[in-house]
This record gives sequence, C-alpha cells and structure tokens, in this order.
Amino acid sequence: MGKFIDWMTGKKSASTAQPVNGGDVWHTIHEPSTGAWQRNQEIEVSKNDQMRHHAVFACISLITRDIGKLKIKTKKKVDGVSQVCDSQVKKLLAKPNEFQNWQQFAEAWATSKSTSGNVYVWKVRNIYGDVWKLQILNPERTKPLVDPNGNVFYQVRRDRLFDLSEDVVFPASEIIHDRFNCFYHPLVGLSPITACALSASQGISIQRNAQSFFANESRPSGILTAPGAISESNSNELKENWEKNYSQGGRGGTAVLSDGMTYVPMSVAAHDAQLVEQLKMSGEIVCTAFSVPAFKVGLATLPGGKISDHNDIYYSDCLQHYIESIETLLNQHLELEDGVEVEFCLDALLRMDASSQMDYLDKGVKGAIMSPNEARAKIGLAAVPGGESPMIQQQNFSLAAIAKRDSGDPFAKAATPTPDTGETQGADDGLGNA
Repeated sequence: MGKFIDWMTGKKSASTAQPVNGGDVWHTIHEPSTGAWQRNQEIEVSKNDQMRHHAVFACISLITRDIGKLKIKTKKKVDGVSQVCDSQVKKLLAKPNEFQNWQQFAEAWATSKSTSGNVYVWKVRNIYGDVWKLQILNPERTKPLVDPNGNVFYQVRRDRLFDLSEDVVFPASEIIHDRFNCFYHPLVGLSPITACALSASQGISIQRNAQSFFANESRPSGILTAPGAISESNSNELKENWEKNYSQGGRGGTAVLSDGMTYVPMSVAAHDAQLVEQLKMSGEIVCTAFSVPAFKVGLATLPGGKISDHNDIYYSDCLQHYIESIETLLNQHLELEDGVEVEFCLDALLRMDASSQMDYLDKGVKGAIMSPNEARAKIGLAAVPGGESPMIQQQNFSLAAIAKRDSGDPFAKAATPTPDTGETQGADDGLGNA
C-alpha cells in the first residue's frame, strides 16, 4: 500500500527523474538584424514582444474563440448510430473547475497549446479517487520529467490559483498532456510561433520605427554639416541647441542655418522602405505558421466561392487538430461509461449561408437520409405530425428488383389454373400488366 501511495504522490522515482530538454526554445529569438546570426550578433526578443504582433494576436484569438464556442456532448452508439446521451461527466464538462465554465476552459486549452505547444491539465480527484475538477496548469511552470526506468512525471511549481503551496511532482496518470509539433522530443511540443518568431519580431520593429517616424511629424533624423572644421565645443553646442529647439516639444519648427551649414536627413522615407508591404508579408508568414487563412484575420480579401467552402478549409487545415486532440484525450482520461465518448458539436463552426443550408436539407429529405422533422430541427422549427420517418417516392425500386427485371418479369407470380378451363393465367404485376 505504501508503494502505491508513493507512486501516486510521485515519490517512487521522482528524486532521480531528469527534466526533458527542448522546451521553451521559442521564448527568445536571437537576431537583431538580417544576417546578424552570421556575425554572431544576438539580442533577445521576448515572448511578450512576439505576442504584440497583430497577426500573432489575431491568429491565436481566432483559434481560441472558435474552439471555445463549440459545445461538447457525450454520445453513445445505439444500433450503430452515435446519439447524444447523459453521462456521469456531464456536470464536470459543464463546469470543469470553480472559476471556469466549459467555454473558458476550452479557450484556455487552445490558448496554451497555440502559444506554448503544450497543454497540461491536472485531474484533481476527490477522496473516492474520482476526477471532480480539471485544472489547466501554466505551461511555463510545468515541466515533464523522466526517471531512469522511463517513467514520466510532471513537476508543477507552486501556484496559489491551484492551492499548490510548494512544488509538486505528479505521475503521468494524473496529468493530461496535449502537445503538437514534437520535433525534438515526444514530450515537448512547439508552438507555431517557433516558425514565425522572426517575422513577428520584424513586424514589431517596423511598427516601432513607423511610430517613432510619425511621432516626429514625419521628419527624419539627420546630421548638420559645415563647410569647414569646427571645434568639439562648437559641435556640442550646435547639437544641444538643435535638440532643444527642433526635437520633442519643438519638433516641426523652422530651422535657420548660417555659416554655410546644411541639414542632411539620414533615415529612409516610409515609401522607400515599403513598410506597408513588409508589414503585410510578416503577417502572412504568421498566418502560414498557424495554418490560418489570411482573409480570416483581415490580411487578404475574401476569395470567391461559398463561405461554407472557405470555412471547411479553415476547419480541416487549422482547427480539426485541436478539436480531435481534445476529444481523444478526454475520452482517454475521463473514465467514461462503456461505449460513451465525448464529441464536439460543429454546428456553430460550420454554419452555412441560408441558401446553402436549405439546399442541403432539401437534398437530405428527398434522398431519405433524414426525416422532415430532423431537417426542421436543424433550422429551429418544431416537429410536425407525420414527419418522424424518412420518406421516399414509391416508384423507386431496389437494385435487386431491377436485376430481376432484366432477366424476366420481376413482379410475375406463379401461374395458377383457371377454375373453368384449366388454363393458366398470369397474375397482375402491379403495373397494370397481366
């Protein structure tokens, strides 16, 4: 019993477990300018700087909002068809913990995964050993560990929000670990920001330069030149006077130069540097890393075609991985009843325009795929008498009947003798033919 308790509390081999390398590689990017890495010039670009880039912020916000607006349900297969059912985890999914509902919980899950590449969910158990709360841990305060026997643990630094007064080590069975882009280690995921950090940093630099440029009333910095040599004291005096009169509060004033001095601007004008094109390119690279269509975050015009088709592409290329991963991990860790599984409802995400939706429902009813009442429920209309069952036109025949027709009369009955003459007579085939 003691060994089991040691295992559950992480004491079995946590003392010899080693932290996994490869994490947090994207938190700082080292390159102050193009080609600086070739000259061994480095500068740190923080995570906060990258998150300030408009495209990074927009992509992460879009993904988290779309994941959060999806309702999650428990389903069970009945006669081979997955149908909504009640489950013992229904209350847990509706309110995973005391400070988050399902929407906030799902958004936090997607945010952690898109910004750090990892999601750590602590399964808080009650005195009976049942999971009664789910807490999404701070990925920057959680670290995977591996002991000499290959057992996986997770070290969580103390956090008041989760009532952890000291560092705790949990076995892998108590942590739901969602990760993707595990290029360097199977326990360490990488955020898409890894691939677009330099572009985000470039965009931030462009915006900062533009802000400084226009804050100076579009007047670039420059140098004062004199036709002859001047002393150091005169140079310092000219500089102080110039900065006093023509910078900050005095910017935009009219300068009067004498003694043949000239002002030579040094900064490159905005149109020469093509800042707008460079900034747009940095945003498009960010969208590529996150697999988000550029038009979804305002970096491109809406392409032609149906909106539903574009949403399908966005779902399959970007969101489907997040959704499928959450479903799989919850089914694996929540100890559901036999045959029960959790599933997102995608109706809120893949809503079609009115014309496409009506065409979809019309074809479904005519093809006997759904009943009229099921189609009415899709658009919020109440059921009507007689609309419970799928319907099909009576002139439709099975392929087996058509095959029999080609080899003979598929509707003919066995010949029977007539009572008067003893002659045989064919039965009506149902089409008016004897």
